[in-house]
Amino acid sequence: MEDRPLSATILLIFCLILLPVIESDLESDRATLINLRSSLEGRTLRWNISLSSPCSWLGVTCDSVGVTELRLPGASLSGVLPAGIGNLTRLQALSLRFNALSGPVPSDIGNLVGLNELHLAGNSFSGQVPDFLFGMKNLERLNLADNNFSGEISPRFSNLTRLVVLYLENNSFTGSIPEIDLPGLNQFNVSFNQLNGSIPDKLSRFSANSFEGNSLCGNPLKSCNGSDGNVTGGKKNKLSAGAIVGIVIGCLIGVLIILALLIFLCRKKAPSEKGEMEIIPKMTEVQIPSAKAGTESESLSGDYSKVSTKRGAGGMRSLVFFGNPVRVFDLEDLLRASAEVLGKGNFGTTYKAALEMGITVAVKRLKETTVPENEFRERMEKVGRMDHENLVPLRGYYYSRDEKLLVYDYMPMGSLSALLHGNSGAGRTPLTWETRSGIALGAARGIAYLHSNGSSHGNIKSSNILLTKSYEARVSDFGLAQLASPNPTPNQRVAGYRAPEITEPQKVSSKADVYSFGVLLLELLTGKPPTHSQLNDDGVDLPRWVHSVVREEWTAEVFDLELLRYQNVEEEMVELLQVALDCTAQYPDKRPSMSEVTRRIEELCRSSSQQAEIATSESYYGTDEGISQLYYSADSAGLASLKD
Repeated sequence: MEDRPLSATILLIFCLILLPVIESDLESDRATLINLRSSLEGRTLRWNISLSSPCSWLGVTCDSVGVTELRLPGASLSGVLPAGIGNLTRLQALSLRFNALSGPVPSDIGNLVGLNELHLAGNSFSGQVPDFLFGMKNLERLNLADNNFSGEISPRFSNLTRLVVLYLENNSFTGSIPEIDLPGLNQFNVSFNQLNGSIPDKLSRFSANSFEGNSLCGNPLKSCNGSDGNVTGGKKNKLSAGAIVGIVIGCLIGVLIILALLIFLCRKKAPSEKGEMEIIPKMTEVQIPSAKAGTESESLSGDYSKVSTKRGAGGMRSLVFFGNPVRVFDLEDLLRASAEVLGKGNFGTTYKAALEMGITVAVKRLKETTVPENEFRERMEKVGRMDHENLVPLRGYYYSRDEKLLVYDYMPMGSLSALLHGNSGAGRTPLTWETRSGIALGAARGIAYLHSNGSSHGNIKSSNILLTKSYEARVSDFGLAQLASPNPTPNQRVAGYRAPEITEPQKVSSKADVYSFGVLLLELLTGKPPTHSQLNDDGVDLPRWVHSVVREEWTAEVFDLELLRYQNVEEEMVELLQVALDCTAQYPDKRPSMSEVTRRIEELCRSSSQQAEIATSESYYGTDEGISQLYYSADSAGLASLKD
């Protein structure tokens, strides 16, 4: 018992000795951060430097000894990054993404031996990748994308044995890709550089998107045989003279046969049909039931449908139309139309067809369907009755045993997916907050209408949200999920929108639609597709990434940079983010209904309109101050509540 006071005394003395050391380390880190703040241009970091500890400053995380994380993405920082960060010896994560920093990367960063994450993407750093990086053995995530790095990619990346993520895309790297041997690497991208040669075998497991925008060949791109002169084993494969003669004779015979077939077909073709084009390859080969001679075709049951017929040598061809169309065309008109492919989706290929009578329509050629004819026609009649300003109306359909065609209004502005992700170059027009929130509201209203009529959509994604010339949303492809054949392994894009409880694509509930719509909202807010390879540098899907960022109280990093210029609507942006998070709840019963989602979006859109009326046309939208205001006032806008 007598030893206890002595032990307590020793412990107290030890703590008193250690305390100045801890305070000294934090004070040193504080001085380093203040020097960083004063050395950089752009918007000044809003740190309260009157505090003795930097641990409460935005973007700064500490443990009991010193600063462990410094995350300042999108903070409007510019200029040359000064030396000194290397003094933060306990730093484990450094993120300076999406700023305007330039020049070389300071060499003293190599002193950060405990660094696990280094994110410098979206700046203007230049020169070669510094050698000191290859000695940072603890690096797990390295993101140097979207900079001006040049030179060859070093094989010394293999030294970083713990590396899981390596992004080098959108730089100016030259030469070939070295054999980088990193078994633990699961995310890799060198697209849009100036690389050439073949892709190393140990990197060929990554997708083609990881290598596009270069002069590369080999798996997963096209074979290198065509570009290296068919070199095998160091010797060229030469053809014998007899083989060459045989090839030439074979080609001549083939040409003669083709000419004979063309002459035969041209003579057989009626003059009135000259110039006829097929909207869909082989569609003229469809076996269409012939009507009995001397009889008229019968219209489908229901006075909301109408059959347009045209008798020809092959029998009766018919399209079923809905409503009372002013001008009715038929299958022959579609066959003569000039056409172009608009896209290929889960249910089939969609074409733009310009008819001779001046009408332009969209025609979807369905893939194989598993439902019988009666059920197909009943389903189409139900879809054809759907009438809402935020739906792309089904105008008609054609059914035969081998072909199923759906005719829709043509939407000239394309899809939301193309608008968000189709053009990322310098000529891109930023998508405003008003446009995005309006699209969200229109899509919500269309889906809510479907649910109110007892129908679920089953395939909500940004490529199925089409736009009018005034950027009003129109939901397409509704009512088709029930016709799809089972697909146990959906492609990655579809999987990104699919609710976690869905196992069969034909059985999608309204709450599963709500989940998909929530992913769509996140796509609008972040500017990222739902399965983008760089989400959070962990490769997770969009909802998981956003939820994780919000939990870490770094919500400002979620929003698309194009939205950060609209500082006076940060509260509405946060509210829409909260709606999206509610929609993507893991369990269906935790998700709101689409009618509730629509009401909430209507309220925040009204609030945005009021804010727009108050703001003047010469406000500081788009300035550094405007961007930083959202970045630094995030918590005051209610972001802290989202992490729960």
